[in-house]
Amino acid sequence: MIRLAVADDHQSIIDGIKLLLRSEKEIDFVGTANNGKDLIELIEHKEPHIVITDIRMPNVDGIQLTKKIKEIYPHTKVIAFSMLEQDNVVKEMLDAGASGYLLKNSSLDQVLAAIKAVYKGDTYFDPLIDWDNASSSAKQSTVLTKRQLEILKRIGQGKTTTEIAAELALGKHTVSTHRKNMSRALGLKGKGELLRYAVERKYDF
Repeated sequence: MIRLAVADDHQSIIDGIKLLLRSEKEIDFVGTANNGKDLIELIEHKEPHIVITDIRMPNVDGIQLTKKIKEIYPHTKVIAFSMLEQDNVVKEMLDAGASGYLLKNSSLDQVLAAIKAVYKGDTYFDPLIDWDNASSSAKQSTVLTKRQLEILKRIGQGKTTTEIAAELALGKHTVSTHRKNMSRALGLKGKGELLRYAVERKYDF
């Protein structure tokens, strides 16, 4: 019997998953949570084999939550369940320790396949996710420094050089220099290419 817990801040999502899986005799629904804090407590008391969790979560986002779960309960497997399909978000979730990634428009067959694959120790990615492209994107991100990634995220949020400089306590010239260096490192050419790149990889909790 596979002990399963589900976490999402929208109760309708949880109810939908429960409805989809109610006839599955192999799955024991041990509990649900609407935020990261409650999920950690649920895992402590119910010890599920698998947790299906959203990424946008109150208190603790899904990426940080997954890191915490894998640190405290390493045998609990995590499957991301999200509308977010950006390459870098998928990679961040997997780097945090998730064993699978599903989009919220997944069919019942896909949800079941993910649960069973992850329970057996395999990984499972939604068929609509281009994992090869996600890996390529992740490799590109590694050429940037931590500070540059902070700036890139804010560019993707639509912030100006002046706003980014104020938020990160940097000089405007420093931010401008980072932008030029990021474009060079990522092989981007053209005035708007860095903005396009940042928007495509935008991840706003």
